[in-house]
Amino acid sequence: MKLFSFSSATTGVADEPGRPASASRTRVLWLACTAHALHDGYTDMVYALLPVWQADFGLTYGALAIVRGVYAGTTATLQLPAGRVADIFGARATLAFGTFLAALRYAVAGMSGTLVGLCVALAISGCGSSTQHPLASGAVSRVYGRNARGPLSIYNFSGDLGKSALPAAISLLITVMPWRHALWAVSSVGFVLAAALALFLPSVPRQASSVEDASSHSGNASRTGFSLLFTIGVLDTAVRMGLLTFLPFLLKAKGISQPVMGTALALVFIGGAAGKFVCGWLGARMGAIGTVLATESGTAALILAVIWLPLGPALVVLPLLGAMLNGTSSVLYGTVPELTSVDGTERAFALFYTGTIASGALAPVAYGLLGDRIGVNAATIATAVTALAVVPLALGLRRYLRRA
Repeated sequence: MKLFSFSSATTGVADEPGRPASASRTRVLWLACTAHALHDGYTDMVYALLPVWQADFGLTYGALAIVRGVYAGTTATLQLPAGRVADIFGARATLAFGTFLAALRYAVAGMSGTLVGLCVALAISGCGSSTQHPLASGAVSRVYGRNARGPLSIYNFSGDLGKSALPAAISLLITVMPWRHALWAVSSVGFVLAAALALFLPSVPRQASSVEDASSHSGNASRTGFSLLFTIGVLDTAVRMGLLTFLPFLLKAKGISQPVMGTALALVFIGGAAGKFVCGWLGARMGAIGTVLATESGTAALILAVIWLPLGPALVVLPLLGAMLNGTSSVLYGTVPELTSVDGTERAFALFYTGTIASGALAPVAYGLLGDRIGVNAATIATAVTALAVVPLALGLRRYLRRA
């Protein structure tokens, strides 16, 4: 399978024998980051468009849920098949075509006049977006080898930039032009990026270049380690999505106004973006397990602080809470390549992303039902307990890592 390449200039290490040169690695890093930003931005643009579609098509809330669910479902279920397609056609071609499909979604949606048409457009986009996470993550880990943690944190952080920029851009565009024209304008960006990926994304060999790049454990041990990592990722995502479900209600109970509510949530998301960037580098320098223990313990403590503190102090800790909530993910993504063979990198990332996406969809439902039974405060405390449940799993994972 043909894959992409990233730069050691970013990591501050010398080129490894058998690895692509620094310039090629840099080019792949930024192309993959751009792809991540675009795909994640396309995903969150749906939220900005739902009210527009509801007004234009007369959709019920149930129909809007279907519209959103079609995209999330196809993206989650096609992560693994995307890796198999890449085995046949090459990762560069598969990612470029996936980006083309994601852009086509908004072009088709701009021509649609029915709910069925919208669902078809979102299904097309879900097929395309399913390629991005496993293939781009696998590319980063392949070209950087044992130095991949830092670049993977940059890659992870770039998705948050897209989530911030594209929904804001589409919200602005639909104030100055019809929403269909706005969608065509945004889709054109995706078509340009698809062409850039096809033309300029370097290829790297699939083979391991050194013994150090391969998993240092037997197959069974690596599978056990990956299972622990997968479980940690699922629980970490559940904590994040569960807390975000309850946070507005916790703040409302403290007397927050609606305008300040928006600011409070922005503080969490800004802190989360910073946490993704910083914690990936901390994991590379301080060790993955120590960083995970710090972020999960910090998450639990800060969740309890937000519950019991008055409004003012609670707002002060929100950026740090966001950093702890999101920071673990960069460490976990950087650990995936250590627990799989070189040939299984894309499949491992596909499995990991499938689990976290599914957890993100199901956790708010589970915690919401729990909140109905025991109340918002108690259910929020349950998210803190879930974060602490990661601690023994992380300690168990230590023995499977070369550098914990």
